[in-house]
Amino acid sequence: MRKIFLILSFVGLFSVAFCLKSCQSSSGQTIDYSTEIKPIINKHCIACHGGVKKAGGFGMLFREDALAITESGKAALVPFKPEASDFIKRLTATDPEERMPYKHEPLDKDEIEKLTLWVKQGAVWGNHWAYLPPKMPEIKKGFLSFLGNDWQQNNIDILVEKVQKEQGLGHQSEAEPQVLLRRLCLDLTGLPPSTLVFQKNVKLKTAFEGFLTDNSEKNYQIVVQELLKTPAYGERWASVWLDLARYSDSRGYQKDNERNIWRYRDWVIESLNKDISYKQFTTEQLAGDLLPNPTKSNLIATAFHRNTMNNDETGTVDEEYRVAAILDRINTTFEVFQGTTIGCVQCHSHPYDPFRHEEYYKLMAFFNNTRDEDTIDEGPFLREFDKITLPKKDSLFAYLKQFEEVKSKPWQNFVAYLEPRFHAHYADSYQNGTLLGDRNIGLFNGGTCRLANIKLDNQANFVCSFRANQMNSKIEILLDSPNGEVIGSAIFDTTGRKDFLKFISLKPKTGRHDLYLRGINKNVAPQKEVFSIFWFAFMPEFPSTNLSKSSIYKKQFSDLLLSKTDNTPIMLASNADYLRPTKVFKRGNWLVHGPEVKPATPKSLNGFAALPNDRLGLAKWLFEKDNPLTARVIVNRIWEQLFGLGIVETAEDFGTQGAKPSNQALLDYLALNFSDKYQWRFKELIQEIVLSNTYKQKGTVTKDLLEKDPSNKFLARGPRMRLPAETIRDQALAVSGLLSNKMYGKPVLPYQPDGVWQAVNSSLNYKQSEGEDQYRRAIYTFARRTGPYPSMLSFDAGSRELCLSRRIRTNTPLQSLTLLNDPVFMEASLALAKRVYLLAKTDEDKIEQMYFWTLNKNLSSKKKTALNNLYEKALQDFEKNPIKSKAITKANAQPKLAALAIVANTIINLDEFVVKE
Repeated sequence: MRKIFLILSFVGLFSVAFCLKSCQSSSGQTIDYSTEIKPIINKHCIACHGGVKKAGGFGMLFREDALAITESGKAALVPFKPEASDFIKRLTATDPEERMPYKHEPLDKDEIEKLTLWVKQGAVWGNHWAYLPPKMPEIKKGFLSFLGNDWQQNNIDILVEKVQKEQGLGHQSEAEPQVLLRRLCLDLTGLPPSTLVFQKNVKLKTAFEGFLTDNSEKNYQIVVQELLKTPAYGERWASVWLDLARYSDSRGYQKDNERNIWRYRDWVIESLNKDISYKQFTTEQLAGDLLPNPTKSNLIATAFHRNTMNNDETGTVDEEYRVAAILDRINTTFEVFQGTTIGCVQCHSHPYDPFRHEEYYKLMAFFNNTRDEDTIDEGPFLREFDKITLPKKDSLFAYLKQFEEVKSKPWQNFVAYLEPRFHAHYADSYQNGTLLGDRNIGLFNGGTCRLANIKLDNQANFVCSFRANQMNSKIEILLDSPNGEVIGSAIFDTTGRKDFLKFISLKPKTGRHDLYLRGINKNVAPQKEVFSIFWFAFMPEFPSTNLSKSSIYKKQFSDLLLSKTDNTPIMLASNADYLRPTKVFKRGNWLVHGPEVKPATPKSLNGFAALPNDRLGLAKWLFEKDNPLTARVIVNRIWEQLFGLGIVETAEDFGTQGAKPSNQALLDYLALNFSDKYQWRFKELIQEIVLSNTYKQKGTVTKDLLEKDPSNKFLARGPRMRLPAETIRDQALAVSGLLSNKMYGKPVLPYQPDGVWQAVNSSLNYKQSEGEDQYRRAIYTFARRTGPYPSMLSFDAGSRELCLSRRIRTNTPLQSLTLLNDPVFMEASLALAKRVYLLAKTDEDKIEQMYFWTLNKNLSSKKKTALNNLYEKALQDFEKNPIKSKAITKANAQPKLAALAIVANTIINLDEFVVKE
């Protein structure tokens, strides 16, 4: 019997295979779903039959939906049988009420034939290229390489040249050494060569001189290696990451007050300079607090997701904006690390990509249990103690460490983070009381409020931050009802405008209970709060072996809690006793809940087995061998920074609606090299790219190239594009000698026009920095969401309210006006003129020296004539009008210096200055 079954099974399988073969041979082609069918479906069908809606009960996003029974009572798509599939029949129906797409232009003949053949071949649902693991391409070096005169320098060149030939394109020779050196310096450090030399980096200066004398491959490689070692490297590349991290020194929304998060920016710079692996770089940002024994650095890294906006306006609902922050974290995580537009899945299944509605909330479950709650103090935070207070903290911690961790850790954590605590909005069921300004519990005489579902096991103390209006105000803590057993009470015998701390001993209780707070003071006027409580917490017994000694340290604990500290917002996981359930939001509405879900990743990417169901597990999942996107997405970002256009142009969207890769073999090669060979280290990847002849090409643009490949996606010429906003400003300060080398620290406020910061009810005022802080690199400029730094905004920097994967380059008159008139660029022009004023002998020499310092190449005769003529004309004008001269030089009339400043400003306005050749 078993033999007969096996024979029949074999015959059945053979028949299916024969059928498929027949379908293929009859047409001469096998239809590919991803490249041929999916684009048609996305264009014509998915709007009515996708993730948002399924007209007639028919959906085309997932195969199981397409083959399911529709509202008509039968399947609309029958594999192998186009003649039985209404999906095909209705494409050519004559009745306009029957023909699809409904009330739109019919599909063309070629599209219908492809769909018909696809159904005939079994309606196989292929995967989009980006959701398949990268494959190492076969790399064959050109024949001429054996003769030693091949253009192919490395594997990148081989893969690029292959596609160039397919497109009927060639390549260009290597750029001149001076041009190539400037390109390298700007790409790797964001600073011009002259500035890097003046920073007294002897090795770098020697490397530059060696390459300009002998532009051999060996000397070029030395330059690359030395540039990657400079601290400026981390500053240049950090600005790219801060766009992704939506880093800002302000909180966003209406008030947009200051946020003290600059230590995260410094962590990014330092991490990039150390060249920590991208895996570690990512893991610490997503889940540094969940690592075993997290360090201060690990915790600061988690500020990546504390860059979400915070609404501290009175009258807002904290939970609404906490949820908004969580949703932003989901969207940012998937855009940054997976190049995936997941945001629309909040409301419905993805219209074009295989992500279901409920999968969005499974992702939300990873982030839904962090301690931040959109409160005014932006807790939780890492507290930095000053030199006076730090010894007290160290003394307390030394005392606590003599006890077992279960007893000492809660007290250490509370000093370090002020967590775990309950914020005032946790209280409800007010009787004769109210929530004051959304941030304080206020109880009138005899008034009560409820603290719901509090776990009292091993909790011996109620700790609260309070203010009392009058002496002898009493607080009572009652069990289970406003008239229940009093399990703790105290007198608030301190008044004033600052916050005070109170410890209240609790009677031992077990289990979960509703607690009620009651305020008592008959001397307080009606409808006037007896006291207000900002936050409260429940703590175990303070560790003790000696009563008098423990009293001293308990007082020290209280003093430390009230100490003024410098706080950095960080991520911390919630206490296991107070985990939030995560439920699907129906149609994306945070107030309308569906079924509960657990943490999981989308099935269409790769599985989530044997990993922790938390943010640390999510971070590990990103770097699983089967994840098809992580490496591709990040190497594409690096490529875009160096060439101006990603291999996938839509760096934010690798999905079916994103751009196709211009060279998928190259993308996969870089991705696998980055993950396997280089172990996720940026510097080695960047070095391989800039050592290629593809990168070293001249940037000459011909009419033929513009017609064939206007955006240079096939790389038939070297990279040539406008520099980033930060680099343009830094370069102007650098060549003028004004740029400060100072690294790290609080954001600075260089010159900006009056009136840029005008947020209503905001406590922020723009007080211009003094001294060298005016001339620090742009990455240290205060980033405010409602008032971005104007000159950088003019050159396409974003406001950082949301993650920004790529800046779209524009070309507007405002950019020219900025370079010509912004006082920063005018001051840089004057400083550049002053640098050469006493160094060069003749005026012509001075102009040539300014040009060389600025652009790292010699002045051509044509430009020399033009700039000399400009100088003479300006000099005559200033000699006739000394007042004009004084306006330029900010000092006594100096016509020659003023004329040189005009020439310097012209050089800074040249296309060559703002563009990377």
